[in-house]
Amino acid sequence: MKNYAITGIQQIGIGVENMEEAWRWYRKQFGMDVPIFKDSGIASHMAGYTGGEGRRRVAVLAMSMHGGGAFEVWQFADRTPAPPAEQIRMGDLGINGVIIKAPVIDSSFNLHRTAGITLTESPVTGGNGSLCYPVRDLYGNAFIIEEDVDVFKRTSHPAGGVKGAVIGVTDIEKSLSLYSDVLGYDQVVYDVTGEFADLAPLHGGKGSFRRIRLKQSEPNTGGFSLLLGTSCIELLQAIDFKPRKIFENRYWGDQGYIHVCLDVHNMGNLKEACEKAGFPFTVDSDDAFDMGDANGRFAYAEDPDGTLVELVEAFKVPLVKKLGLYLNMDKRDPGKPIPRWMLKALGFSRVKDSD
Repeated sequence: MKNYAITGIQQIGIGVENMEEAWRWYRKQFGMDVPIFKDSGIASHMAGYTGGEGRRRVAVLAMSMHGGGAFEVWQFADRTPAPPAEQIRMGDLGINGVIIKAPVIDSSFNLHRTAGITLTESPVTGGNGSLCYPVRDLYGNAFIIEEDVDVFKRTSHPAGGVKGAVIGVTDIEKSLSLYSDVLGYDQVVYDVTGEFADLAPLHGGKGSFRRIRLKQSEPNTGGFSLLLGTSCIELLQAIDFKPRKIFENRYWGDQGYIHVCLDVHNMGNLKEACEKAGFPFTVDSDDAFDMGDANGRFAYAEDPDGTLVELVEAFKVPLVKKLGLYLNMDKRDPGKPIPRWMLKALGFSRVKDSD
């Protein structure tokens, strides 16, 4: 039995050229309108991935009250973030796409079709039998919108909240040794090989792939379990071509998906498990993490292809910043969910746009 816990996907990091522009777009298209923190500073711990020196950055962690994971929208403040040298193909090594929940998929499809970002004529059937459809954001990042009624709180927006990440790998069996054996995404939802309608509209997606979707077999417990809900990791292995590393010759923080972040309890025990399995932490804040209004401990590990998995154990989270209300996680039973009424207080920080 593991002596640590992974509650679920806390957030997906997205490197962008203009944080404010990107966040406004994500608010409009995905309802990511509740900021958990908004901060600027130097990412000193990430120097090993940013040319040997800490880089200035601005970032916002924003979520949807639908629940699910958040977006960490991240922008260099001291250099222009580099785009990929070549257009990312489905199956390239790294995070290929993000799965977004849609409790009413016809409504979300109509919104996104009106915005001109849909890539199919209508929703299609995904690997798990649910309706879904792919879209791209302003910067070419791929999202798969998937029908899912597992939401924390219904909002006026038809889509929002991260359900999962699609990660390109060279060898699924090797990757399972991290994602399944250590991180607890150990239940196979499907394991299929072929060509797929939901991937075909995306660059490189018309080829043949092996794809395996994983979820956690253990009940989702812990402080933020009600808010984060169930999540999945989908590993995608290209059959027809040799994949490239998405961030080869680029910095962490450059344009694209920079990490998938998991919510953790007992980071010290998880560190030991990662080391034993051959995935040692490459970054560890050692309790020194501070992002303005939130703090805790964060670390990074690399999967067999070098894709970064961030691990965060939160100690303090703002509930209603204007009223000075904060949640001190170190004073709570780590296995007990935070009450719904308390989590709903996060919604008081919602950013409302005029259009």
